[in-house]
Amino acid sequence: MPEYLDSFLERLGATGARFQVMGNDVKVWPADALTAIRLQALPYPGFPTDLLPLMVPVLTQAKGKSLIHDPLYENRLNYIHQLRKMGADIEMVDPHRAFVFGPTPLMGVSIESWDIRAGASLLVAGLLANGQTTINNIEQIDRGYEKIEERLRGIGADIKRMSA
Repeated sequence: MPEYLDSFLERLGATGARFQVMGNDVKVWPADALTAIRLQALPYPGFPTDLLPLMVPVLTQAKGKSLIHDPLYENRLNYIHQLRKMGADIEMVDPHRAFVFGPTPLMGVSIESWDIRAGASLLVAGLLANGQTTINNIEQIDRGYEKIEERLRGIGADIKRMSA
């Protein structure tokens, strides 16, 4: 496994997520329960700021209060407002920090993707949500994730691209 994923996998493991690294692949199993963690984005070799948004929907399913902190960029946590529309219990502390309380069931709603990272976060949240989630402004997601819906369908996701 590339060493640049070490901090991501370490923090994911700290939640109780069940996975095994096999060469360049990661095999994942459903977890019985996830645990809240503290998560701070830092320059390499710290936790990658681009992967923080992927962890936030996961932390909505973790028991307890997680702290997320991205000191690197102003307003990087803008996607949290969209997650709150889905029922996430998240308290913004300031433009760089938020508390995520869980576990909280997420509900499918119509939401907006403002950038690549937000889109990835909302995709994960949509996969976790009960009901149908519609993500608008997917051009942002397409910029970073080629054929994402096909790839997610390949691992069992019920996802389809809607025409405008």
